[in-house]
Amino acid sequence: MIIENSGLDGLQSDLAHLDDSAEQLGFVRWQWEYYRATYDLKLEDPATQSEYFLRINTRAVEGKLENPNAVLAIEHVYIGKATFPHGLEYESPVPQPLMAIATQRLSQLKQLLA
Repeated sequence: MIIENSGLDGLQSDLAHLDDSAEQLGFVRWQWEYYRATYDLKLEDPATQSEYFLRINTRAVEGKLENPNAVLAIEHVYIGKATFPHGLEYESPVPQPLMAIATQRLSQLKQLLA
């Protein structure tokens, strides 16, 4: 599911600051190439033992990702349920306690990047 109104869409940051801010909140930059990067936060539902990932997609608007001064723009924020062996399913409903955590982390990231 796309998380609308996160306040992050279009926000820009240099790579070093985005990496540091995201890491403080538990996000990991897993997938990346020269012009795109994805930051993921793993959330676990203790009731069902299911894993969900809060995913932030970014794109370089200045420079390449090998340069810490590259400027990235946040494009979309998603949350999805992990599927075997490695994928995300974005149509499943997300438990409310996990959505609350996701919303809180996104708000904290917005404050760190402002």
